[in-house]
Amino acid sequence: MRVVSLVPSVTETLVAWGVTPVGVTRFCEHPELPAVGGTKDPDLDAVRRLRPDLVVVNDEENRRQDADALTAAGVDVHVVRINRVADVGPELAALAGRVRVGAPPEADLPEQVPPWRRAFVPIWRRPWMTLAGTTYGSSVLAWLGVVNVFANAATRYPEVTLEQASRRHPDLVLAPSEPYPFGPRHVPELSAVAPVRLVDGQDLFWWGVRTPGALSRLATALGEDA
Repeated sequence: MRVVSLVPSVTETLVAWGVTPVGVTRFCEHPELPAVGGTKDPDLDAVRRLRPDLVVVNDEENRRQDADALTAAGVDVHVVRINRVADVGPELAALAGRVRVGAPPEADLPEQVPPWRRAFVPIWRRPWMTLAGTTYGSSVLAWLGVVNVFANAATRYPEVTLEQASRRHPDLVLAPSEPYPFGPRHVPELSAVAPVRLVDGQDLFWWGVRTPGALSRLATALGEDA
């Protein structure tokens, strides 16, 4: 099949399955494949020129109007919806069916851990932003026994202040490497909230074939500061 992937997690999964997309986004970390723009600003004409049998999008990472425009142009669009770890298996099975590969093996996930610590997870700076409990990243943390201190936020990615985060008494700050590239230079600032652990943002936010290994790697990283 000629598949265009507008989702980095999907691109990673397809390549692992032996399905090489004919088009990807510039965020997909496969420079050898033709890029058709970003997740939020794809070049729809470039997508159509690739004559895809299927375009794969995600309901959060991509824009509804782009998916609708492709559908209106007669392009077959498959939407992947991932809000929690438990969604990964069924959604990958559905995707495998659409790209005509054998059913993916059952994900061998590490055992779910009871809650044992609380964390603040910044995802952006200026303004500070975090994630609510309805997001995949928060579900990953919950699987590993980490309570997101902003799990009850009314919006999926609320703006917050470090003072507000501190008042929720997290045991640690988990600072991911994406979407904002938190690194060692940010540790002193975030340490005003709680001890800081830098984590791999792709393991926290990318889903798909990565999920089992990501959970194990994050569990190891969390265990290092127990």
